[in-house]
Parts: sequence; structure tokens; C-alpha cells
Amino acid sequence: MNSRFGFLLLVLISVLLGADSKCPRTCDVALGSYLVWQGSNLSLISNLFGVQSPDTIVSYNRDKVPNKDTITSGDRINIPFSCGCINDAFLGHMFQYRINTGDSYNQIATKFYAGLTTVDMLQRFNNFDVSRLPIDGILNVVVNCSCGDPDVSKDYGLFITYPLGSNDSWANLERDTNISSNLLQQYNQGVNFSAGNLIFIPGRDQSGSYPPLNISTGLAGGAIAGLVIGVVLGVLLVAGVVYIVVRRGKSKRSTLLVSSQDLSSQDGHGLVTGSSMDKSTESNGRGGGIAAVTNITVEKSVEFSYEELAKATDNFSLANKIGEGGFGSVYYAELRGEKAAIKKMDMEATREFLAEIKVLTRVHHLNLVRLIGYCVENSLFLVYEFIENGNLGQHLRGTGRDPLPWHTRVQVALDSARGLEYIHEHTVPVYIHRDIKSANILIDKNFHGKVADFGLTKLTEVGNSSLPTRLVGTFGYMPPEYAQYGDVSPKIDVYAFGVVLYELISAKEAVVKTNRASAINESKGLVALFEDVLNQPDAKENLHKLVDPRLKENYPLDSVFKMAQLARACTHENPQLRPSMRSIVVALMTLSSATEDWDVGSFYENQALVNLMSGR
Repeated sequence: MNSRFGFLLLVLISVLLGADSKCPRTCDVALGSYLVWQGSNLSLISNLFGVQSPDTIVSYNRDKVPNKDTITSGDRINIPFSCGCINDAFLGHMFQYRINTGDSYNQIATKFYAGLTTVDMLQRFNNFDVSRLPIDGILNVVVNCSCGDPDVSKDYGLFITYPLGSNDSWANLERDTNISSNLLQQYNQGVNFSAGNLIFIPGRDQSGSYPPLNISTGLAGGAIAGLVIGVVLGVLLVAGVVYIVVRRGKSKRSTLLVSSQDLSSQDGHGLVTGSSMDKSTESNGRGGGIAAVTNITVEKSVEFSYEELAKATDNFSLANKIGEGGFGSVYYAELRGEKAAIKKMDMEATREFLAEIKVLTRVHHLNLVRLIGYCVENSLFLVYEFIENGNLGQHLRGTGRDPLPWHTRVQVALDSARGLEYIHEHTVPVYIHRDIKSANILIDKNFHGKVADFGLTKLTEVGNSSLPTRLVGTFGYMPPEYAQYGDVSPKIDVYAFGVVLYELISAKEAVVKTNRASAINESKGLVALFEDVLNQPDAKENLHKLVDPRLKENYPLDSVFKMAQLARACTHENPQLRPSMRSIVVALMTLSSATEDWDVGSFYENQALVNLMSGR
């Protein structure tokens, strides 16, 4: 048995355990029928839908769009996108739209996305004030899709999400598609045939043909039951083999195996836990083996071979090494025309490996690092997009780099907060990162921030704020309720983010060596250091003593003071009095706009935070 077989076995179990999902199948490609509006072009439309090249759109519309430079207002063209399961509830794709001046939900839904989404859908997946959309805010745009229905027909496997117009009718659609209106109605039973509603109609692929349904994407109940029995027997067999190998004293193999011990050590919801990169700790030691998890969506990521990764890194040479962590090393590579960072992980880090795959194949955001693929040969490998400018800690404390200007620090804070807001408030169940720190915030070529390293991520149901767990994370960033009692909630990320805000101000580490003559090795947390200053009557005047000296005088003290107040609110001893990431995003957006009128009362949900931010 090799590692790839073990991993596929794990994925199969995950699929079977998730068989109660309301999405019986997903598909690599669905199409959206898009009404071209005056002034639009294929480059703009490609950006709206995340299509890599306008040529891809042309390939699905050769009868209407002969080339990428020719497009006619009023025409309908088909836009390709992947069709996955949204919150285990329905098929769709979540696009991300950056809000511009003058945008409204109605304009975004009806014009820019041509009726493929609705105002109600935008409100459902976003928490913005409809009357005041934040400029440069990231809007989640969900478009429904279909992957076919074998109970209706196996002849059609590619479907178009089609917004109905006032002049549409079943007869007109039959004429345009050469598909009987009876069949179209079977695919769209119970649809109110009126303008503004969506229907699904079979579509043609890039060769101009109707591709058949891929039956292998779904499993009947009887087949699932049979496979479950087979997998259980297989797991028992594997466990027996592992036991024999251990008893015989043979060396560890680079395999991913499921054991009964691992099945019993799931963290709450089957989420993995373990040690993180850098100076992270785990009260029960390093997690070995494999953690049983559900709904791993590996088909959306590329599986690389070991040979390909070794070749791209010159056999993992020191020249290509760009980082080192608690579970392995990170290497730079160019894979299939894209710059990448390859994390080579120890076999003991299977829990962290699976956690990252689980999160990053289901959660996508501009401010979260993107997972490209993985490899399970010889070792465990995760392949990410390459982020050019390293991590925030390197910029704050590393040598040979220019100091980050203050406005850039505010922007990085805002970007990171947006990424955390997304996993806290826009996913069901909620994800909790559990290891937020400056080393896990990456800086791209445009000096925007991306949250990385999801190896300790935990999920929890909304409203469940007290889930005892093993202690993991990094000293200096852990809130009191977590360090003492192991209580887990999104507010532990909020606390750690507050420490990062203090780091942005001071460039100091989370735990500071005081170097007092009476106690050379004495250390003090950054939270306590700032608390001492902020508790003074003349806090604003004394705050400059903690500001990164490399900034010299090139910073607005008022802005620094407001960020320090926000950090203080984030690191409140009582987790219930800490702000949500949504409130933090709003505060940082206001701070980023550099306005002097900071109406905190309109942004925060609890009076304690208003008092802190107002300096009372």
C-alpha cells in the first residue's frame, strides 16, 4: 500500500460520510447566460467572473463571438465557471466583486451580473449596509448552477444558468436550443416562468456539442451502502497491517493511514488540530497519524507528482528554500507556468495537512492565500500561490527591507481583517484560524495582506462559543480564556489580531524581552506593554515611545492612537466585549480613509467598545 492509495481511501471515506449533503454532485464547468451591456467588453466580463482569459469565453461562444475584440451589446453569451456546493445546501459559485463608487446591490445584480444573481442573494451572503456600501469592500456574489439530473436525462451534462426575460417562453427556448420544451420543464419543475427567475438549460461545450452526464459524479444509496461496508473492511485491514508493521519494528512508511485512535481523536467536528509553524505549542504533543475529516474537496486542487515538485525545486535545494517552520520547509518553484510556494511537511503533520486542504478547497477570498494543489508521495506537500514579499513579521523586524509606511500598515491590517471576517461570518459552519500572527500574514507584490497557514483551523457551529480543545497556537497571541480553559470561539482570532495591530504600531514581537538589569531574561507580553501606556492619563502623548522607530516622524499620531485603541478593544480580557471582525473591518476602513471625523458610535455593537474607542 502506498501513500497515494491511503490518501484516496481517506477522501473516499470523506465523500461517503458527507453523502447526506444536498448537493449530490458537483461539476468542473457550468455556464451563465450573460446579457452584454453597453460599454462592457470581454476583459471586464472575464474579471467579473474570474475567467483567466477572454479567449476562454470566446471558445464557448464561437457562433456569437468570433474573437475577443468583438462583442455586441444586447447579445447573450455563455460564461464558464465551476459549479460547487455552497454551504452543503445548494449548487452554486461564489464570485467576489470589489465595490466601486456609486455601486448599489441592484446595479451589481441586474447590470454587472446580468440577473445571474439577485439583490436578495447579495443581502443573504453579505452584511453590508445596503444604503452605504463600502468603497473597495469585497462583495460575495453567488450564482446558482446545475450539474444535471440522471432521473431526467443522461444525455446532458453541461447546463446554462439562464435568467428569464419578459419575452422568454418555453416555445422560444425550444426553438433556440433545439431541446423539447417538455424536457426543459422537467429540468425546471415548479419554476415560476416570469422575468427575474432563473432556469437551467442544457449547454454546448467548446466543441459545440452537448456533453453527456458524467454518472460517476454521483452515487446511488445502495452503492454508497456497499462502498461503506467495503471501506470499513478496508480500514480494518489497513489497521491490522499497520499493527503488524509496528510490531515487527519496521521503519515508518510515508503513508496516510486511518486508525481507530485517529478516529477517536477528532476535535469536536472532525477538525484537525496540532502544532503550527514557528513557535507554536500543543499541550498533548505533536499529532501523528491521520485525522478523520468530512467533505474534503480535493478535486478542485491539482494533484502533483513528487517528480514534478522535485524537478521544480532542483530536488528541494537550499537555493530554493524560502522558509522554515515547525513541520517542515517552504520552497520556491515555478509549476505549470505559475509561481508557487511548496510546503514540504513532516509525516507527523497529517492533521495540519488535512486541515489546510479542508479549509482552502472550500473557502476562497482575495485576502486568503490560495491553495494550488498537493502531493502525498514520499512526504506531504501543499502547493500555494507564491506571495512575493514574504510575511509581515519579516517586514516589521527583518533586515535589508525598507520600513513599511504607516498607510501600508493600515492597508495590511484591513486586508487581513477582511480575510478573517470572511471565515468568521460568511461561511457555515464558522472557521476559526487559531494561529493568527504576523508570520502568518503574507504581503503580495502590491503590498496587500493575505492570511496564510490554516493548519490549526477549527470549525464550529454558529453560536457555540465554548468548545474545550487541546491547546495549540503561539505564545503571546493566546487570549486568557483559551490559554487557561481551552475555550474556542472566533474571539480568539480577534485577540490575536489585536496583538498584530500592536505589532504594526511598534514592530516589536508579541513577547518582548525587557532586559532589565535585575532580571536579564524577563519577558513581557506586547498587550501588557501597551496596556501600561494606554492606562496613563497622557496616553496619546506617551504612545510615541512605542511606535516603530524606523518610521521616525512619518506617521500621524492620531491614526496610531486610534489603531492602538482598536487593538486594546480586540485584546479585552472578556471575549464578549471584544468586537467582531466585521466591526474591525469597518473601523479599519474608516481609519484607512484618513478622515478625522471618527464616529465610532455608529460602527460598533457594544457600549464597552464605543467607550474604548472614544478614549473614555
